Amino acid sequence: MSNEWWRGATVYQIYPRSLADANGDGVGDLAGVTQALPYVAELGVDGIWLSPFFTSPMRDFGYDVADHLGVDPLFGTLADFDALLLEAHRLGLKVIVDQVWSHTAAEHPWFQESRSSRTNAKADWYVWADPKPDGTPPNNWQSWMGGPAWRWDSRRQQYYLHNFLPQMPDLNFHCTAVQDAVLEVARFWLDRGVDGFRLDTANLYFHSRALQDNPPLQEGQRGASPVLMQRHVHNADQPEAPVFFERLRALMDSYGARMAVAEIGGADPLPTMMEYTQGAQRLHTAYSFAFLGDRPDAKHVLRYLAPWSEETGGKAWPSWAFSNHDAPRVASRWGGGAVGAFAFGGSGDAVLATAGATPVTWLALLLALRGTVFLYQGEELGLPQSTVAFEDLRDPYGLANWPLNPGRDGCRTPFPWRADAPQLGFSSTARTWLPMDAAHAPLAVDQQLADPASTLNATRQLLALRRKHAALRLGDLEVLVAEGDVLVIRRRYVDAVSDELLLAFNLGSNSATVPWPLAGGSCGAPLFTHAGAALERDQLQLPAGAALYLPLV
Repeated sequence: MSNEWWRGATVYQIYPRSLADANGDGVGDLAGVTQALPYVAELGVDGIWLSPFFTSPMRDFGYDVADHLGVDPLFGTLADFDALLLEAHRLGLKVIVDQVWSHTAAEHPWFQESRSSRTNAKADWYVWADPKPDGTPPNNWQSWMGGPAWRWDSRRQQYYLHNFLPQMPDLNFHCTAVQDAVLEVARFWLDRGVDGFRLDTANLYFHSRALQDNPPLQEGQRGASPVLMQRHVHNADQPEAPVFFERLRALMDSYGARMAVAEIGGADPLPTMMEYTQGAQRLHTAYSFAFLGDRPDAKHVLRYLAPWSEETGGKAWPSWAFSNHDAPRVASRWGGGAVGAFAFGGSGDAVLATAGATPVTWLALLLALRGTVFLYQGEELGLPQSTVAFEDLRDPYGLANWPLNPGRDGCRTPFPWRADAPQLGFSSTARTWLPMDAAHAPLAVDQQLADPASTLNATRQLLALRRKHAALRLGDLEVLVAEGDVLVIRRRYVDAVSDELLLAFNLGSNSATVPWPLAGGSCGAPLFTHAGAALERDQLQLPAGAALYLPLV
């Protein structure tokens, strides 16, 4: 694969806690991931993204890092990681690791030194500020985990910034020594052979030095919690960020075929995504939240895709996902019962469901998009969101917001491998870190492998088509029809040999008939069809939830 292997690639997101438990303690681990890699490779994906496995007190399940260079004993050892990396590369899989750089755990040695005095060598490595004269925090910034984004530290007699949990202090990227230290972390993992990084909350690296209050959102735009009631113009999206990303890109380019994908949240993340990924000196791509909320109709899909098209300048490259470890599973969110939503930058509102559409509908749409695709573990099985009882909740966001919002545990329950095995084959223990979902048993891997019509086998077929057709991986995208729930697009790649496909979707619950949208031309036999989609007498017949891939000749 070329240095730009990531363009059009499909990357399988692994949440290590929940994929496979090799040592029988009820928690997934790196050895379990290694055992699962042949299954992942057989799906037909190009690589994996590993959510954090670093040393951590696990208040936020690894997104609170206490040692960026160590593996938490819960997941194994550095030797286990090296074995995983070796096996992944043997199977032809790239490996992207999560990097959490906007903040650390309070236990991190950097923070322990920084909080010890106002004059130590790391005194300005975190965001410290004096209180207002009345003792209150320096400004009105709010935490994504609830409450003010400031915590008083009695040792320094100052507040420190935490955009998430109070035990997750934010690093001060205005300090050059912090940038240098973070780049050394990157170098450590690049030297071990990783193929790239997913950058957690990348637009929170820098804050406004003046610490101004964030302005309120207009009425009608405000969410249900304080953090969703203000515009994050001073604690995010600062102009210094691209300069740091250029430093990171230069380091990564010195290692050859590497990539970085930035998580960029917020109410209007698109301008920041474009800015951070513009040209060949900054980040390779940005992870979009566009499809992690309410089910879009065709016009919304068009609105999300349009800014990234070749016709609008297209120098930045998008990434797309329909599910991840922070959002309710798409099978329920768009095709089952309504559930609560959480994502950094998301609305937190209840989301919609659609009768007629199935998980295959959404997979066919996701794998038809122009950009890099991220597929969350279990999405290929069509797993629905799990309901986790309050006494079993582990997510701090869910515990703080229950019952209005049960948090993120419902998309993190352990993976079902074998329907008749104890703990569905995930673990040999009697109790797993989150309960196994009995509703996932009929959707277990062994059941779906034996069923030619399963979601798993449809995913394999769709991934094989994406790998085979340059039009799907790299081609232009043109929207031909976007009316109601009907979306028809053309993907076209022109090189020595032209590759062109027409892809049609009915995202709704009512059947639709669409006249052939192209003047002239013809098509070959369908490459993929779902829910009875067909081309009949120059008309696209699209029952509810239909998907159709046609080669154009």
